Amino acid sequence: MSDRKSVRRALVSVYDKTRLIEIGRVLSDAGVEIISTGSTAAQLAGAGVTVIQVSTYTGFPEIMDGRVKTLHPRVHAAILADQNNSQHMGAITDLDIAPFDLVIINLYPFAETIASGAQFAECIEQIDIGGPSMLRGAAKNHGSVAVISNTSQYDELIAAIGQGGFSLAQRRQLALAAFRTTAEYDVMIANWLGDNDELPQWFGSIWQRQSGLRYGENPHQSAAIYSGGAIGLVNAVQLHGKEMSFNNYTDADAAWRAVLDHRDPAVAIMKHANPAGVAVSELGVAIAYQRAHECDPVSAFGGVVAANRRVDLAMAQPLSEIFTEVLIAPDYDADALELLMKKPSIRILKCAVTAIYPIELRPVSGGVLLQETDIIDAEGDSPANWRQVSGEPVDRETMLDLEFAWRSVRCVKSNAILLAKMTASVGIGMGQVNRVDSARLAVSRAGERVKGSVAASDAFFPFADGVQILIDAGVCAVVQPGGSVRDDEVIAAAQAAGVAMFFTGTRHFSHA
Repeated sequence: MSDRKSVRRALVSVYDKTRLIEIGRVLSDAGVEIISTGSTAAQLAGAGVTVIQVSTYTGFPEIMDGRVKTLHPRVHAAILADQNNSQHMGAITDLDIAPFDLVIINLYPFAETIASGAQFAECIEQIDIGGPSMLRGAAKNHGSVAVISNTSQYDELIAAIGQGGFSLAQRRQLALAAFRTTAEYDVMIANWLGDNDELPQWFGSIWQRQSGLRYGENPHQSAAIYSGGAIGLVNAVQLHGKEMSFNNYTDADAAWRAVLDHRDPAVAIMKHANPAGVAVSELGVAIAYQRAHECDPVSAFGGVVAANRRVDLAMAQPLSEIFTEVLIAPDYDADALELLMKKPSIRILKCAVTAIYPIELRPVSGGVLLQETDIIDAEGDSPANWRQVSGEPVDRETMLDLEFAWRSVRCVKSNAILLAKMTASVGIGMGQVNRVDSARLAVSRAGERVKGSVAASDAFFPFADGVQILIDAGVCAVVQPGGSVRDDEVIAAAQAAGVAMFFTGTRHFSHA
């Protein structure tokens, strides 16, 4: 026995008039009585669709520029009546109310209005009241009523009318979609009204599943990717390659953020969310890629590459010769893309949005941490504001290397030491539990290239031993935040070696 429920009476009130006439005619041809509001009713009537104005049905005029039109017992009783409950049906029959079997509602465009920069009063007027009330009522009563909350559901509506009505399973799924619609709408309004504080007392987010992933960090972990925050990597367009994995996304996000820290053409090669190499070059991304790769060719194999400029053929040619998991950039030259797409394994992403969202969220068990994003834009990030505490004045090339190293060390997991020469990393020490080990690791990875390089430390040296390792290896200049109770010892070590040291007063520590 079919559980499909026929549609005899429908309430239609939509802001978005997409396909409205088509839907009206489908309902009318099926003998459905249509009750509608304002401009919706006018458009239907203008197309020759028989429609009853809601004000005629309720006996109460639309007032206050339409703020009150469907907020009436004859509307909500018809929506909420459980048609399997004799008491409900008796109550509305006594009041000469016939139940609705279908409710078609879409809401005022609040999100679009606030995004347009509209004035506060205009935004307030785009907060829908009657629409969410009717959607929630119909969704609650989905045992009797089918609810359409989005134009994307119109094909399903047309098919159901042709099949004699909606099944219970269909009505339940439509109810779920309606509750999600009203939940997202309310969260958006609450966030907007409380948007005066950078770290608000209350905030909410709606995350929508974009796709399932083969697995998470490990094969036994299920995973999916969701969108709902600021536009960014999740919204990137994949131009080529296999589907992205969980680890591909985390590495690509780290690589993308690393190149956005730089103003000049930059390339970062990431492995396990740490850089195998970072470089910038005024000559373009091809030279930057070459220098980034030279930092650690072993680790670069199977890495994720990001560029903050359009990828050209000169960059694509050497990259195509190295196994690369993911490449992400704002855009690609046609010949570069043609060459790269000959490699079936590489995932190619195009992300046109290069802004860094000012707030970041990190989950912890039982809650979340919210903080301002660590953006390389503080007063202490400008070399003009650094304080030289040891050594002789340095030349322009050394200062460029120091600024590059300082901008790059943020993307290294702490404790972090980055050695640089010719605005390219030559040795990186990351993720160690003490700064001495990070210094040793950076020096060992740099090899002979350490001589004459500069060093950046993401946080202060607590003792002189870490900086002494760099001095002994041949580093010529160091930039660090300063602020240790033993700064005098660290400065003395640098001064004794004739090494220039700069304090920024700003820390770029990346803990996770």
